[in-house]
Amino acid sequence: MFIKRTTKLSGGRTYVNHLLVESVLTAKGPRHKVVCSLGPLAPAEPAEWLALAHRLEAALAGQKSIQPDPTVESIVAKTKPRKHESPKTPAPALVPPTQPAADVAAVHIDRISLQDAREAGPVHVAHQMWQRLGLDDVLHSAGLSPRARLLSEVMTVNRLVASLSEHAMPDWIRRTALADILHTSFDSLADEALYRNLDRLHPKRELIETRLAERERTLFNLDDSIYLYDLTSTYFEGQCPRNRQAKLGYSRDSRPDCKQVVVGLVIDREGFPKAHQVLDGNMVDRKTVVGMLAALEKRVGRRAGGTVVVDRGMAFDDNLQQIRTAGYHYIVASRQGERLDHVEDFEDASGFVEVIREVSPNNPAQKKSRVRIKRRVVGDEMHILCCSEGREKKDRAIREKHEQRLLADLAKLKARIDEGRLVDEAKIREAIGRLKERYSRVGRYYLISYQPDTHALTWQENADRKDTAKLLDGGYLLKTDRQDLSDEEVWKTYSLLTRVEAAFRSMKSPLAERPIFHHLETRVQTHIFLCVLAYHLLVAVEKTLRDSGLYTSWGTVREQLATHQVVTVNLPTTEGNTISIRRSTTPEGEHNDIYRRLGIPAEIIKPVRTVRPSIVTQAQANVALSRD
Repeated sequence: MFIKRTTKLSGGRTYVNHLLVESVLTAKGPRHKVVCSLGPLAPAEPAEWLALAHRLEAALAGQKSIQPDPTVESIVAKTKPRKHESPKTPAPALVPPTQPAADVAAVHIDRISLQDAREAGPVHVAHQMWQRLGLDDVLHSAGLSPRARLLSEVMTVNRLVASLSEHAMPDWIRRTALADILHTSFDSLADEALYRNLDRLHPKRELIETRLAERERTLFNLDDSIYLYDLTSTYFEGQCPRNRQAKLGYSRDSRPDCKQVVVGLVIDREGFPKAHQVLDGNMVDRKTVVGMLAALEKRVGRRAGGTVVVDRGMAFDDNLQQIRTAGYHYIVASRQGERLDHVEDFEDASGFVEVIREVSPNNPAQKKSRVRIKRRVVGDEMHILCCSEGREKKDRAIREKHEQRLLADLAKLKARIDEGRLVDEAKIREAIGRLKERYSRVGRYYLISYQPDTHALTWQENADRKDTAKLLDGGYLLKTDRQDLSDEEVWKTYSLLTRVEAAFRSMKSPLAERPIFHHLETRVQTHIFLCVLAYHLLVAVEKTLRDSGLYTSWGTVREQLATHQVVTVNLPTTEGNTISIRRSTTPEGEHNDIYRRLGIPAEIIKPVRTVRPSIVTQAQANVALSRD
């Protein structure tokens, strides 16, 4: 279709009219058919007429638009029959307007063309998982409109597949097959609509997370007896002056120069998120436990007898009491200093039992590190002493590196004192204190002293403490109040905590949670919430594949499916028209294998066929008619 301007001279006056016109094939060749009159006023600037005509054509074909266009709606209303009118019988045509007369047609093979190729495989899987988790129903129950649910889906799919900012997201959506899959045009989608949708989602986050956890527990038959909790940090680009949570703190991203927020995440043993929190950037680990327990109870209810697994940053006595008061058991890694109570037990090689670390079935040649464990009962707690061969090498390397740096800095400080560049006693003792604080891991192995009368800085190694540290290299201590578990069960349950670390790695890459460019507190929280939603889809894909015997990551699946596309095939026929077929390409072997294991259809969209006059013939007809 296109818009045509006509003029008519009558009674000495010139009358202007604008027509919405389509080209049809008749027995006498292509002709213009008036769809409707648009009136004497131009519907838009002439440069925009073709785009407007395309939008009108899509609307008349029944395709919905994500952003209603009043101009398009008013014109479409003119073309529909009035209530007191009956629809007109369409004039007979040589070729039906929506499909060819038969499945067989003679075409010019040298003029066959492909156009509008769009990446489809990854977004197809994401959409199917969105439907399987019932997220549209979850968002609907939370009170979100159809448009808000649609935008929430495409924003979540983007985080899973491409991880772009809201500003770049509309162009990415138009480069994918999401319009074909969702039967919606995104031509007029702007980033402002996505920013506003963040604001709509923000007050619904807790309700959505609660109902999604309920659906996943039923769908995947999840065991809600183990809760794994850990923290990470996510830094900002910019100063974020309007975000009270953006603060400097301990950075897990090695960006202490940037403001950040702390993210707490609880997952189950299969890796499905149960609850998350966005906390102030300077929040200390041990102060987050009460809030985590409250959030967990809101999401899944109080599960008496469940076990909470946390790392040593939350292994203080008050934290353990908070977990018990909430009705849970605990398994924690003790703080480093608590190992000193078991030095003799670590030194005594008897009683240790070797356990086997699980290895990915996809990599059976992976080297297994030896881990030996031993039980000791202390009051109402069970202590599991663990010695890891791989961790021993890591601990030794870290200790030796810190020790070398401490000695080097002590030598520099001594040189400044000896050369008279630093003479103030208070400043010298302050510098010594800073070194002890900076190298707290190894500073206790040395007795550092300063003699003001001789201006001499000396240090002496404490051999006993250093020998004790060497003995404890590779050793760590687990504590639990569960007496019913074996030593190996305690160790393996604690080892599940690595899945939270894997979740954080996935959220940061490939889901690109960081860095955050939003500055408003609510949008930062919703940005992280969308990353968590995308992680739900990621875990669902990986667990489904794992259950089918394929141990692989979403990143690998995404790369393999990127070559599965949706395209339009144009077939110029010998009768003067063009058959256009919009369909997905034939899936390759690896595509079919992934779809089969995931239990989703390999056909991304149903083929859509249209028949129009050939482009060359139509163009020639337009020229001829314009001359008349």
